[in-house]
Amino acid sequence: MSRSSKGLMLAVPVAALLWFYMFSPWTQGRPNFWLVMSCSAIILTSLGLFFSPAGERFPKLEKPFLQLLGGILLAFALWGIFWIGDKASSWLFSFARPEVDAVYSMKEGLPVPVIGLLLLFLIGPAEEFFWRGFVQKTLSSSLGGRYPKDYAFLLTAAIYALVHIWSFNFMLVMAALVAGLVWGFIYRICPKALPALIISHALWDVLVFIVLPI
Repeated sequence: MSRSSKGLMLAVPVAALLWFYMFSPWTQGRPNFWLVMSCSAIILTSLGLFFSPAGERFPKLEKPFLQLLGGILLAFALWGIFWIGDKASSWLFSFARPEVDAVYSMKEGLPVPVIGLLLLFLIGPAEEFFWRGFVQKTLSSSLGGRYPKDYAFLLTAAIYALVHIWSFNFMLVMAALVAGLVWGFIYRICPKALPALIISHALWDVLVFIVLPI
């Protein structure tokens, strides 16, 4: 078993525990949610860097302008998908809007500009580096079968959604699943697009949570 595979067996349970601490009704907000989220981002990034092969710890930035443009366009496209999804789910399910509002209630605890900066420069990039740049990448190289990269894509998206389950918020879990499937699919077909995905995740976080709430 490779070093990265062994690290994955440690890192994923750590992520699950951190997300439980952040989102469960028994521990949420103890202490400040954004402090815990920021610490979690640092911990997971550190684990991903430590267990990644020495020459693969940082994504190579190829065609920087296209990476930037792609990341921005994808962030706005995802915002549009979620806007449509919010309208459709609110029409179909009476519980949808209250659960979305519960997610937005997490903006308490720090000034909104500080939350925006944390999302843009720490939390968003760290999540994408960890889930796609470490978890999905490691699974792609370690899973057996005929289609290991496809299995890795689907499994990573499922785990990313399931770590949110302790929020008992269906809309939050589904949002994580949809976003994870989109980012994971792009990484599946083009691993070199990881910098664009990092930009997309960071910018989408700020758009959907701060700048253009749905």
